[in-house]
Amino acid sequence: MHKPIFSLEVFPPKRDAPIGTIYDALDGLEGLKPDFISVTYGHGTHADRTATARIANTIRQDYQIPTVAHLTALYSDTERIDEALDLFEKAKVGGVLALRGDHLDGCEPVGVFNHASDLITYIRERKPDLKILAACYPEGHTESESLDEDIIHLKAKVDAGASHLISQLFYDNADFYRFLEKARAAGITVPIEAGIMPVTSAKSVYSMASKNNTRIPKAVTAMLDKWGDDLPSLRAAGINFAAQQITNLVANDVDGIHLYTMNRAATARRIWHDVQPLFSNNLEQ
Repeated sequence: MHKPIFSLEVFPPKRDAPIGTIYDALDGLEGLKPDFISVTYGHGTHADRTATARIANTIRQDYQIPTVAHLTALYSDTERIDEALDLFEKAKVGGVLALRGDHLDGCEPVGVFNHASDLITYIRERKPDLKILAACYPEGHTESESLDEDIIHLKAKVDAGASHLISQLFYDNADFYRFLEKARAAGITVPIEAGIMPVTSAKSVYSMASKNNTRIPKAVTAMLDKWGDDLPSLRAAGINFAAQQITNLVANDVDGIHLYTMNRAATARRIWHDVQPLFSNNLEQ
């Protein structure tokens, strides 16, 4: 019987926030039993590398959950990537999510890793036994001319060595199914997890949609119009919407669900409460 993967994403606290906030979030997530937790990464500073490795190590040691460390490379040279990979190896991460990273205003890319596929190729050469994950975009990357073009780039990531894909957020499952059909037709056979980000505020929805080329369907627009100024009601509706998305995705045999927690443990727990029976096979270990 098909057993969908269930994974979570957390991020290190902002530099002006107490480090303890991430451990409060992890404590709140305890008991969800994900297959792995991914830990995000900044833009390549030593502090970014250290924070990601430290949190990943804590999750593995204290919570007994496998970890995946994000790694962005647009503003890094090989020396910085080597340092990060060595830190991740010491933290015994289960894999690396290799990302190009976003462009930053006023910053010039180093020019060594201009694409995620460049980073994946380097990691495969440097750490041939390390599992490499990559990102995919159900509605196409903002810099691609079309979804078909973006899938060509995605195939390059897989051919370079990525063996697991995690999708960017989307609000309409039809968009994900359309992407999945095209990806499989292009010969991409690795597992593809569907990325789900719960609606928690109108501002975050519009911001993420603009940043990631994400379409906002009528159902989400209606939710925002009705409860946009009532955060408790909007968040409750967002939890219900995310649970419905996940239920439909699992019913259609997706490889897995990757829940973007935004370090909101209470929200993640409420979604898990609603969808846990769908993953019951994963818990029989």
